[in-house]
Amino acid sequence: MTTPTPTTTTDPAYASARPALAALLASVLSYSLLQTMVVPALPDLRRDLGGSASTLSWVLSAFLLTSAASTVVVSRLGDLYGRRRLLLVSLGVLGLGTLLAALAGSIGVLVAARAVQGLGAATFPLAFGVARDLFARDRVPVVVGTISAMSGVGFGVGLVLPGPLLDTLGWPWIFWSALAVVVAAFVAVALLVPREAARDGREGGGGEVRGRVDWAGAALFTVGLVALLLAVARVRDGLTGPLLGLVVVGLGAGAGFVRVERRVRDPLVDLDLLRRRPVLVGHLVSLLFGLGVYGAFSLVPQLVQTPPASGYGFGASATASGLFLLPLALTMLVSGPVAGRLGVRWGSRPTLVLACGVACAGFVVLALGLGSAWAVAAGAGVLGVGAGFAFPSVVNLVVDAVDVRDTGQATGVNTLLRTVGGAVGAQVAAAVLTAATVAGSALPARSGYVTAFLVSAVALAVAAGATLAAPRQRRRTEEAAPGLVP
Repeated sequence: MTTPTPTTTTDPAYASARPALAALLASVLSYSLLQTMVVPALPDLRRDLGGSASTLSWVLSAFLLTSAASTVVVSRLGDLYGRRRLLLVSLGVLGLGTLLAALAGSIGVLVAARAVQGLGAATFPLAFGVARDLFARDRVPVVVGTISAMSGVGFGVGLVLPGPLLDTLGWPWIFWSALAVVVAAFVAVALLVPREAARDGREGGGGEVRGRVDWAGAALFTVGLVALLLAVARVRDGLTGPLLGLVVVGLGAGAGFVRVERRVRDPLVDLDLLRRRPVLVGHLVSLLFGLGVYGAFSLVPQLVQTPPASGYGFGASATASGLFLLPLALTMLVSGPVAGRLGVRWGSRPTLVLACGVACAGFVVLALGLGSAWAVAAGAGVLGVGAGFAFPSVVNLVVDAVDVRDTGQATGVNTLLRTVGGAVGAQVAAAVLTAATVAGSALPARSGYVTAFLVSAVALAVAAGATLAAPRQRRRTEEAAPGLVP
């Protein structure tokens, strides 16, 4: 077998693809910013728009529900009708929702706008799919690492940037600034991503579409997922009738979905892919990583804003609290591309084991260093290294095990499971803090944060063990390197 020469960043062909990569990065950044930018603004939104605390929580929940429900469906549409085309559609919908949010005059309109924004969640798997079509196989791990790193940067910057905007211009400017990024990303994709870079289900790019959209499966999938996520959000209310009803609906729709997918000719999700150990392991690790990591994004700002008189915390302002997560964003930016290169050299499996171990260590540092601002910042930085290694590694593990035409649905399911894990992790973290709250006090005991961080550490230790179940991979330089850019 002839071993192809790996493409380097100095190759003319790779250099010509850099503009397209920049467009993909802008797309991912535009969505990831909106995941977190609204969190620091919640007190201002309640003051200006009114509404109860439970109503305000829908500003976050509506975004989560629609993003989780749409990711797999839109990714599958990208596989069939063209990933570049669906990426533009996703960015257009994201921009529409952001415009509505900036103009919102009531909490109801803002919740509806956030639901529209969530429909743009497929930018992640669509960007991965375009990258796989555009770049040679030996370049894909590095490109996926860079894209994943940008998602982490957007997530972190979304917590840091709103502080100054809230202090000077007001909450609508959070959405106006995000809209500028979305518009720039839309224009960049339209101009810089070549049409042939996003292969679809058509023979040679033309003719009839090979495959149809499984609308029955999509409906059952959406109903089941939304019902179960709503049930997760109500767990803290106790074992109530509505909670049980949601669980029954969710499980029933899930069973119906599996039945339909087994019978339909062109399923929304090819369940046979789950028989491939790398795919199954990648999905499980993505779920566990979401559960472990995303809780920290909400815990760290709460921790550092706690008044020191409580026995812990630093009394940080909203702006300053975002800075504690800045090391996480910066280390993710650096470590994502590094993880891609390690994946080429070692394979995704050992890189992912390393990622879970580093992230686990970050949570241990957070748990043991609650009394030191430097330790909290350092723990966030270590966690960023682990997350920066993990996100591209888990995507590459899955992508490497599926055919090009299945890239969208496979990465869509992977992104979905990370989102679901994050939703469950946030509820688990909140439940731990609630259980640690002393009667008559509005603040949890210090032990609550220690326990929550250690729970996340355990989740990542389990993820590391699960990764070992994946089969060993051949080095990528031993394989053919399909792609538009050699």
